[in-house]
Amino acid sequence: MEILKAQSRVMLVIWGMLAASTLLSFVLGRWSLSFVSLATLALSIAPAALASRFQITLPMPFLVATTLFIFGSIFMGEAFGFYERVWWWDLALHGFSAVGFGLIGFLFIFMLFEGDRFAAPPSAIAFMAFCLAITVGAVWEIFEYSMDQSFGLNMQKSGLDDTMGDLMIDALGGAFAAISGYFYLKGQQSGILTPMIEQFIESNRRFYRKSKKRFRK
Repeated sequence: MEILKAQSRVMLVIWGMLAASTLLSFVLGRWSLSFVSLATLALSIAPAALASRFQITLPMPFLVATTLFIFGSIFMGEAFGFYERVWWWDLALHGFSAVGFGLIGFLFIFMLFEGDRFAAPPSAIAFMAFCLAITVGAVWEIFEYSMDQSFGLNMQKSGLDDTMGDLMIDALGGAFAAISGYFYLKGQQSGILTPMIEQFIESNRRFYRKSKKRFRK
């Protein structure tokens, strides 16, 4: 319980910092920082808003991880130049996001089959989760290109080399999450991502009706 409270406080502090940064930079006439702060705040709130819209319960670790990623990527990376100052910043964020999107892809594809692991082979569900992670990574690269062209940012860094390196890391992270989901469906529940998978399913049990027996064992 204390851990959840601490995570909630972390998320609220980040949102508060972004809101304050948006207002202060607007008053000071620093329009680019104001835009980046506002965009980061909006994107970090979006997952909670979308989850509420579709009546999905997102466990606190999911919300905190999403908020930290967006904060580290757009705000710290762009506004404070961490992409240039810390050589591994971009690589770490892409690896982290690829695992996250692969995990989210697995959970939602699993949800489409209502938790019935016999509706589709575990390998098929894992493969679709991997494809989703790669797709999100590609869309993100398009987003980076659009931001660079529209607002004069430098999210792509070295252009093609940066883009291809990011996509390769996306593939590795997505594969890790997909393989973890595959072994979970095969009954091997000792993986690193298993606690997050189980927490999401327990929080959204109504979407996994056909798997109730399996999770009560």
